[in-house]
Amino acid sequence: MSVYDFEVQTMNNEKQPLRNFEGKVLLIVNTASKCGFTPQFKELQALYQEYEDKGFTVLGFPSNQFMNQDPGSNEEIQSFCEINFGITFPMFAKIDVNGKDADPLYQYLTSEAPGALGMKAIKWNFTKFLIDREGNVVERYAPNTNPLEIKEDLEKLL
Repeated sequence: MSVYDFEVQTMNNEKQPLRNFEGKVLLIVNTASKCGFTPQFKELQALYQEYEDKGFTVLGFPSNQFMNQDPGSNEEIQSFCEINFGITFPMFAKIDVNGKDADPLYQYLTSEAPGALGMKAIKWNFTKFLIDREGNVVERYAPNTNPLEIKEDLEKLL
C-alpha cells in the first residue's frame, strides 16, 4: 500500500486519485487559513516553485479541526491561498485529519509515520509528511518545522 492507493476530493468536489502524482516526491500538509503557522504557505510555495521541475509537489489539505482555524468554504480557502500567498500547488477539499471521520489518507499517513512518543494523531495545523517517488511515507515533520528546513531531506529524494 502507498499514498497512490487513495482518492481525495478537489476543491471542486471532484474525486482525484493520488496515483496522478505517481513518480513525484510529495509533501502532504494539513493547512489552515487563520493559524499562527499560516505564513508557512509562503515557504511551501517557494519549495514548490524551486523543485517542481525536478518532480516535486506540495499537496495541501485544509482542516478546521484545530480551534476552528479554517472555517471558510473550499472556495473561500482557495481564494485566500491564491490572493495572500500566490499558491499554485494543488489544494484539496477541507477534511478531518483526526478522529472517527479522519480522511483515509490521513489514517494511513499517521499509521505509517507516528509523531512524538508514537502518537498517531495530528497535533496541529501544518504537520507535514514527506513521500518518496514510490508513494512511501519517509518522514513526518512537526507543525513548527519551517518547510525550508526540509530541503536537505527533499533533495535526497529528488
